[in-house]
Amino acid sequence: MKPLHILTFGAHPDDNELNVGGCAAMWAAEGHKVKFVSATNGDVGHAFKSGRELAEIRKKEVEAAAEILGIETDVMDVHDGELMPSLENRLKFLKTIREWEADIVIGHRPYDYHPDHRYTGVLMQDAAFMVMVKHVLPEVPCLTHNPVFLFSYDHFQTPIPFNPTITVPVDPVMDRKMDALWCMESQIESYWYKDNFVDMNPVPSEPGARALRKQEFVDQFQWKPVWSRQADQYRELIRHTYGAEIAAQTKYAESFEVCEYGRQPTQDELKNLFPNIAVQFDKHLGQKL
Repeated sequence: MKPLHILTFGAHPDDNELNVGGCAAMWAAEGHKVKFVSATNGDVGHAFKSGRELAEIRKKEVEAAAEILGIETDVMDVHDGELMPSLENRLKFLKTIREWEADIVIGHRPYDYHPDHRYTGVLMQDAAFMVMVKHVLPEVPCLTHNPVFLFSYDHFQTPIPFNPTITVPVDPVMDRKMDALWCMESQIESYWYKDNFVDMNPVPSEPGARALRKQEFVDQFQWKPVWSRQADQYRELIRHTYGAEIAAQTKYAESFEVCEYGRQPTQDELKNLFPNIAVQFDKHLGQKL
């Protein structure tokens, strides 16, 4: 099978890792090419640091995470909180999708608490047909096929709740996903610490203290229930896609909704585009024995 080319757009340097980190690790392990793109540089996402200093820190963090996941990564030089659904940015998205020759493109839904998330979703949608129009951005060859465009999970209900087309168990790589997220030290010590940009608890440098803090992070990380919630909420979809045995074993999952504006795969085609969960679980359970 020809390796798939998967491209994901996250609004900030951590969104892709949160939403798609598990699937990305499994895709990469199967020999597929995965690239995470942050639509902004994250230069205001910290209690004390900001500007170019923070942007450079966060770029290094996602680069370290990408090495763990076995993927590529890139960060667009757009200020955090200032992403707009402009023609300039639409062409950036088009260029990125075409150059990666994407088979799958993933991004936020355009219904979200954060304007950068919303506009990342809008820009992805706006690219969903235009990637095939050769006289738009003619200097970059257009795609001859429309990729499958997918939205990543969110819990927002207005105006339209998230409606998953596929929910993918990520238990076999959950440790690796947490190792990748541990690279996001700027977020661990700031926003992820108390869900605000006022308090800060620096990550210690002493090895023993770091190991303890990492274990606390893994045990208490506030977003982790999102992945277990998806496993519980969409267990019937997991069963329908992967069978009762895997559904019963699944503790953590990542969910995706097909965007109507890209290629519309059948359920069997969609399953084949995602990692081979049966093989992944066999490896995972073998390692646990």
